[in-house]
Amino acid sequence: MNLLFDFTADKATKTIRITREFAADLDLVWDAFTKPEILSQWTAPKPYRAYIKEMDFREGGRCLTAMISPENVYHWSLAEYIKIEPKSSFSSRNSFCDENGKNLNNASSLTTTSFKAGGETTTVYVEKIFDDLSVLEMMVTKGFKEGTAAGFANLDEYLLSLVTSK
Repeated sequence: MNLLFDFTADKATKTIRITREFAADLDLVWDAFTKPEILSQWTAPKPYRAYIKEMDFREGGRCLTAMISPENVYHWSLAEYIKIEPKSSFSSRNSFCDENGKNLNNASSLTTTSFKAGGETTTVYVEKIFDDLSVLEMMVTKGFKEGTAAGFANLDEYLLSLVTSK
């Protein structure tokens, strides 16, 4: 199955928009984005791995995550959940941080992740609106598109393993 992946960066609005289809039902895809035991399995592009130090998926909660390099270097990020509409969307304020969640550069993005069920697929829409254009530019030039695509490919593998294990 050829699954849609669209990635656009709009410097004028300081926004990255991602659309990605997954060959799974809405419940499975929603869980993959909102349950730490699943999220940690797919979100890091190989050869990195993800470590979720804490995740409290509720409005006012947060998720403190590290991407760990093959050399064991930790790159921390924080998502602070603003609004959650179960199995529909969630929004968060995202930033690079230290291991305690303290913002490192006062730059962040407002991220909205939305889910739409289809026949045999679920489509995920991600919109990241950056406070600072230089952060968007850094993300684009440092491989954010490629890392996102690789993480989503990991999620494809995870979802396929659920289907084949039934």
